[in-house]
Amino acid sequence: MHTIIWDWNGTLLNDLDLCISTINVLLKKRRLPLLERNSYKEVFSFPVKEYYGSIGFDFETEDFAIPAKEFIDLYDARVENCLLHDSVIEVLSFFKEKGTRQFVLSAMKQNMLEETLRHNNIFHFFESVAGLNNHYAVSKIERGEQLISEFNIEKERTLIIGDTIHDFEVAEKLGIKSILISDGHQSKKRLKETGALILPKLNKILDSKTAFRILK
Repeated sequence: MHTIIWDWNGTLLNDLDLCISTINVLLKKRRLPLLERNSYKEVFSFPVKEYYGSIGFDFETEDFAIPAKEFIDLYDARVENCLLHDSVIEVLSFFKEKGTRQFVLSAMKQNMLEETLRHNNIFHFFESVAGLNNHYAVSKIERGEQLISEFNIEKERTLIIGDTIHDFEVAEKLGIKSILISDGHQSKKRLKETGALILPKLNKILDSKTAFRILK
């Protein structure tokens, strides 16, 4: 049986503009240059602490936990206003009808992940969802290993679909193939450096049954 492990933020949930406006609140407060969509997609990365450092945060003058908490507080207060990417329901329904097992692996905290999935009425599509137990989004690899073990996921019949280089790196570490979507948090130019298949929009995954071709 085929399995898809979905990333959440930026892949299924269209929270790009929220993340940009939120980080700009923090940057403005510290009198640092603000980001717009293109510049954000060229600098956003994991680990998040390194991304913050690359855009001017000085962790010699303040602890990383301070802006990290500020961001999460602002983000959590507004995330319910974010919409799903176009065609998410269509895509999830397609794979459900094909009998594909579907999971979510996210850097979002577990309780917020479950809450936002339910808010968007798609929780029922997934056999299980795996978030992190802290807000600092260091890595999804360990959580992915737990997911694979707990649900006896066959790696050779599994695909990770995400929107960042980190999703590719997680897939590589887990020994799983991947597809990256370029209308999320990182630019197509950066994603192409991975050598993974890059799609411009989520619904392109349905063209010629792209996912199943890769899993053959």
